Amino acid sequence: MRKGKLIIFSAPSGAGKTTIVRYLLEQNLNLAFSVSATSRAPRVNEKDGVDYHFLNQETFMQKVKEDQFLEWEEVYAGTCYGTLKSEVERLTSQGMNVMFDVDVKGGINIKKFYGNRALSVFVQPPSIEALKDRLTKRATDTPEVIEKRVAKAAYELSFAPEFDYILTNDNLDKAQKEAEQLIRTFINQPE
Repeated sequence: MRKGKLIIFSAPSGAGKTTIVRYLLEQNLNLAFSVSATSRAPRVNEKDGVDYHFLNQETFMQKVKEDQFLEWEEVYAGTCYGTLKSEVERLTSQGMNVMFDVDVKGGINIKKFYGNRALSVFVQPPSIEALKDRLTKRATDTPEVIEKRVAKAAYELSFAPEFDYILTNDNLDKAQKEAEQLIRTFINQPE
């Protein structure tokens, strides 16, 4: 059985990455979602093992010491995110193509680790103003948190050229179709 390929989606918070990833997982692409681990508390309606593997800070850092992460980062003070190696190996060994929804630095690290076996896609909003508007309408964060996310987004946008493909999400339907075609082409390429 052929080992699966890896598809990495990264973006600033609010760019639409998770919505695009959910759409792609519903298509017939033999995709399995890599559930990331985080040290943050679950949001309303989030489920452990489905949205994230929710770990307390101590457990998360123990796994870091034991080199159990493919990549990890303290994204915000006291809040870590990471990809467990065991999760990726389990899925690729079953021949599944693994879909990642990770922060920008995590996406770059996974691409470096897997090279041509991975496709990295950077989803960018049409503008910083549009991003701030999306975050505000999402109504999951305080105004202070939104300001932090917008400031971080400006920094993250500088990493876009390090990805294989930059997808501008100015029209969700168009961005979803473009992402689907991109992935179909990638997974059907011989290794």
